[in-house]
Amino acid sequence: MTAPAFEEVDPASDCGCPGCARHRVSPRPPGRFGRHPAARGVVVVAAASAALGAAPAAAAVTAPHAQPRPGAPAADGGPATPQGPRAPLYGRAGKPAEPPLVPTPATTRTKIINRARTWVDAEVPYSMNDYWSDGYRQDCSGFVSMAWGLGSNEWTGSLDQFGVKITKEELQPGDMLLFHNPDNPERGSHVVLFGGWTDHTHANYLVYEQTPPHARSQPTPYPYWTHADKYVPYRYKGVTAGTTGVQQAADSKKPAPFPGARFFGDGAHNKYVTQFGRLLVSRGAGSFYTEGPGPAWGEADRRATRAFQLAQGWTGEDADGLPGPRTWKLLVTGQGKNIASAAAGSARPASHGVPGYPGRNLFRPGAENEYVTQLGQQLVKKGFGSFYADGPGPSWGEADRRAVEAFQRSQGWRGGAADGYPGPETWRRLFA
Repeated sequence: MTAPAFEEVDPASDCGCPGCARHRVSPRPPGRFGRHPAARGVVVVAAASAALGAAPAAAAVTAPHAQPRPGAPAADGGPATPQGPRAPLYGRAGKPAEPPLVPTPATTRTKIINRARTWVDAEVPYSMNDYWSDGYRQDCSGFVSMAWGLGSNEWTGSLDQFGVKITKEELQPGDMLLFHNPDNPERGSHVVLFGGWTDHTHANYLVYEQTPPHARSQPTPYPYWTHADKYVPYRYKGVTAGTTGVQQAADSKKPAPFPGARFFGDGAHNKYVTQFGRLLVSRGAGSFYTEGPGPAWGEADRRATRAFQLAQGWTGEDADGLPGPRTWKLLVTGQGKNIASAAAGSARPASHGVPGYPGRNLFRPGAENEYVTQLGQQLVKKGFGSFYADGPGPSWGEADRRAVEAFQRSQGWRGGAADGYPGPETWRRLFA
């Protein structure tokens, strides 16, 4: 049955990079690389030291598939890990590129985030055995290997060797959140990059990840949609002093110039709107966005901009919600005052225009509020009360998630649309 159209946010709960059976690699005939398949007539440019900020939208190409990491478990005759094994970068004619002399080359947080954005902006398609034009494998572990600038394609079973464990409180943009299942990597292993907190409660953050159908960035509950107790934060060993901000040309010491007022405001749709929104999120404006900054200028951008301007003490026309040279300069240089959490929280817009819907952030592990109770009581009225042993309450729990999932499935939704977390369309149908 065809699922009806609705506006749920679709989390990567069925992320194929580690554990999706449909992504298993079929056997291939041996090629000129011994037991590895050959990549014929393919040119892949290795870019471990490529200039940041360049986002070539070249087509993906298939490179030789390397041997699995020794000791990696296999399942059902499939590959050792669906996100691909450890492998070198691939240079011209599909040949492995020379490894760097330094196993953990130095980089900055700005460079890590900018490299991640090149894949997000190019919407690099997800693949376990294809390699992008920069030589990195197009899966979750290849994505982090690329962003960190490693000289090889790693997998979730080896990336921890390039980092040091940190705590949630120590997380900064460019750090990694790693979930590796050593018993069966095909069932749930995944890795993402941390892009900064999007709210003052540190319950949600901006994620950079490679997941089907392509690389993306969006607000995500900490530590991830699923397996919340399995993800471990790591900091790359080679990270040096540096700040995050708007994407700039490599080695540029000057902040990017203000592109002009014409790139912002009603009807604007361009990359500067996205960059500006990301900068606002890093300064405390994450709660203004229900789905994360994008290229289309909207009311969320205007309200977030005005909140930042008000935080600087500006009034009148100086706080009109439209970016000017002064607003831009403060954001790209990291100067000025951040948006106070109270100001951001009080101005949260209604999500998707659905009356009464408070937003997805209030229905996450650890959430405790009146909306959870209201949701549970409505689920009971709709006939989904069997999941509650003691009745609905203000603390979000597994009973709430399972009841929501059952309701979503009753609407004919499947996959990520029936993830157990109430989106605006779930809320509208429940309270219609």
